[in-house]
Amino acid sequence: MTERSSAVCLDGLTKRYGTRVAVDALTVDIPGGVVAGFIGPNGAGKTTTMAMLLGLVRPSAGTATVLGEPIDRPDRYLGRVGALVEGPALWPALTGVENLRVLARLGRHDAGRIPAVLELVGLADRQGDRFAEYSLGMKQRLGIAAALLGDPALLVLDEPTNGLDPVGMTEMRELIGRIAAEGRTVLVSSHLLSELEQVADWLLIIDGGRLVYADHASRFAQRTSPQIVLGAVGHGELLRLARLVTEHGFEVGRQDGQLVVTAHGADPGSTAASLNQAAASAGIVLSELHVLRPTLESSYLNLLQGADR
Repeated sequence: MTERSSAVCLDGLTKRYGTRVAVDALTVDIPGGVVAGFIGPNGAGKTTTMAMLLGLVRPSAGTATVLGEPIDRPDRYLGRVGALVEGPALWPALTGVENLRVLARLGRHDAGRIPAVLELVGLADRQGDRFAEYSLGMKQRLGIAAALLGDPALLVLDEPTNGLDPVGMTEMRELIGRIAAEGRTVLVSSHLLSELEQVADWLLIIDGGRLVYADHASRFAQRTSPQIVLGAVGHGELLRLARLVTEHGFEVGRQDGQLVVTAHGADPGSTAASLNQAAASAGIVLSELHVLRPTLESSYLNLLQGADR
């Protein structure tokens, strides 16, 4: 399998506002054809980084390329980039399709793409409704339709699920998957890690403007060991169980009245089975036994708390 070329390359990219460093020497390559989740606490520098990539903010130092072109020449690549930053700014009195027609004319895009992008974002049957009558999720999806009018190779989405209800989040997640299936690169920032976990196959994590992780999403979760949760009825039985686990060479902690065993380097399923057998042999009836595998959110919290640095 050939290595995918990079869609975005950052080399020491930095942005200062006076004495405050918003983005601190970011150096990373984002491969093409992936859904790249851009993660970081509020104020970490995500939006500033995106703004520099879109030519909206000039960097203080460092360089970057987007689709092979330098960011100091955004005119060379912005025609191949679509973006939705801080929500869609469309005309409330116009219908969905009328908004897209105006934007296609202003952007010199092919208006013949409008039916296809409306179908892609799931608004083909609501294209005749006024934008003001759309739900928040529909407005976000129409904004993405507008960003897709130029048939971009790279789509940049800043917090596209912000403020959406669970149904809207599901629709947005499915839409990002459909967009990625067309071979585009999608750079999406979000603080809803459970949502990114279901769509992102590559992660870029920053904290305080600095890079802390950039690699495949699957590898990130592997940085945190799975845990085995054990429970027994009664305080005395729980203490017996804790001693038993310790005797088998495992470190054990307590959380919410249960024991938590971290399976460092061991197969969690086999470890759970052996502990279950040992408990049964000791006459301890388990009220709880399950493997708690790391999620994007748990791995991310460990990272920011210094556990994985």
